[in-house]
Amino acid sequence: MANKILKKQALRSDLFFFTVAAPEIAKKAKAGQFVVVRVDEEGERIPLSLARINPEEGTLGLVVQTVGVTSTKFSELNEGDSLSDIAGPMGHQTPIENYGRVVLVGGGFGAAPMYPIGKALKEAGNTVTSVIGARSADLLIYEDELAEFSDQVLVSTDDGSKGHKGLVTEVLKQEIETNGADFIMAIGPAIMMKFVALTTKPYNVKTFVSLNPIMVDGTGMCGACRVSVGGQTKFGCTDGPDFDGHLVDWDLLMSRQRTYLTEEKEAMERHECNCVHHS
Repeated sequence: MANKILKKQALRSDLFFFTVAAPEIAKKAKAGQFVVVRVDEEGERIPLSLARINPEEGTLGLVVQTVGVTSTKFSELNEGDSLSDIAGPMGHQTPIENYGRVVLVGGGFGAAPMYPIGKALKEAGNTVTSVIGARSADLLIYEDELAEFSDQVLVSTDDGSKGHKGLVTEVLKQEIETNGADFIMAIGPAIMMKFVALTTKPYNVKTFVSLNPIMVDGTGMCGACRVSVGGQTKFGCTDGPDFDGHLVDWDLLMSRQRTYLTEEKEAMERHECNCVHHS
């Protein structure tokens, strides 16, 4: 039963929501934490944020975007299939308390892991505004899901096909100046989170971001996920994944994220042609 895929839902052609049986993890998991998954016994470990936590049913919700070999293999699984293993919950819980007025900023599929965090912040008594953005309307996800607990959901698209035409940071800036904000939480591409932090800094609003550095074991042993925060070296897995966005060295993070792009592209090409690599 454990690790079995109970439900698969296509959010887009390249994005899938999986409901997975993981009762022991679901009992302990908190908003903002993540799991490390292996699709098969020979596969690499990949960290995945928790998009849903259901301790009563013993299930987790995981969103997978097909960007590499492992995520493609995962997306090819169907209901009834099982993952090789799931380790977790890992990382620290997002700091949940009654801040007052909270703004959530989700870029792309970053809107999905925002769900348990926003739900917990609402249950803590906050007024919650969700801001989601994408290049175009057909790439937006989780607008209805975030509306379940948000006092308002604001949308922006690069091409103006829905909501504000422009960037989520423009919507965020307007929201801060119109209604104020006491806590910002951002999840999405690193470049988006960097500019969210730059947008909120002049207003001195506490801003947390969920970092997504390269990660291998998820236990702090390998050091692959090290990031610089406030001039100190931190590990994304054991110290994070959430950090003060105003203190993150964003240029270093994005540079390290590009480390294995060539190898990942070559591995994807071998997977697509079903080639066997001979060294």
